[in-house]
Amino acid sequence: MSKIEIGYHASHEQFKPSELINFTKLAQQEGFTNALSSDHFFPWGETQGESGFAWSWLGAAMQSTNLHFGIVNAPGQRYHPAIIAQAVATLCEMFPHRFWIAVGSGQFLNEHVTAEKWPSKIDRNRRLKECVDVMRALWSGESVTHDGLIQVYDAKLYTLPGYMPAVVGAALTEKTARWVGGWADAMITTSRPPEELKKIIAAFREGGGEDKPVYLKVQLSYDTTCEKALQGAHHQWRNNVFASSLLADIRSPEGFDAAGKVVRPEDMESSVRISDSADQHLEWLSKDIEAGVSQLYLHNVNLSQQNFIEVFGEKVLPYLK
Repeated sequence: MSKIEIGYHASHEQFKPSELINFTKLAQQEGFTNALSSDHFFPWGETQGESGFAWSWLGAAMQSTNLHFGIVNAPGQRYHPAIIAQAVATLCEMFPHRFWIAVGSGQFLNEHVTAEKWPSKIDRNRRLKECVDVMRALWSGESVTHDGLIQVYDAKLYTLPGYMPAVVGAALTEKTARWVGGWADAMITTSRPPEELKKIIAAFREGGGEDKPVYLKVQLSYDTTCEKALQGAHHQWRNNVFASSLLADIRSPEGFDAAGKVVRPEDMESSVRISDSADQHLEWLSKDIEAGVSQLYLHNVNLSQQNFIEVFGEKVLPYLK
């Protein structure tokens, strides 16, 4: 239990970057040791209404705290992998062993801004693996030229991290979890019922991730009453309850809002852990640890962040570590 790390999720879709700096400072003060950052061009809906540039924010947040940080990124379309490799190397040089990058195949919502064709999931996965190979070669100090689903010509990094940064594979299905097990240093997935979580972890292990860490982003809604927690979750996160195969291909925040109109408040509990009881959240998180998770990243999806951070710092975190 002493090896469990607890992180705060900084949601750029819901808050201004300046607010998120203050939340991460408070999270450190209350006992969180890690933080996870989203990396979007758009929010998940007009109601959320923010989308700060995560890479600018990371430098400020890491300078302002001693937390260990991760980001979920989709190299290959909106971002060229050589540029992401340079960004990662720079953060790792300034803040050694405090940063990791998780990579996924992306969503059309964010990637369509380059006006390029949106590839099939199979091609997006192939492109992602090419990006990871390119980034690792650049971090090793190699000069890289590559002609595939991505093109790189004569790229070389001169400011190097001094070690190989961890690349975490983002997986929402057993199939993807099995695939990333063969090449990622760890896996990150999202919260789900214990039996489903065990299956996705097992797939990761079977695919090559036998001794590799598993990170979990936990969608929860905590507030002073159950009604506030439920309404806050529905207001902010109802557009995200659908399967990843649908969410990956919606183009705009307006499209997500259209999908979210059919979601009732009572539908939220299938994808968000909703309770005003710190003990209940503690019980849920303990089951995640029992399933094999080594790092938990807690995303309180409603807007009541300060209360969540302070209460969890007092009543939840000390009993998980």
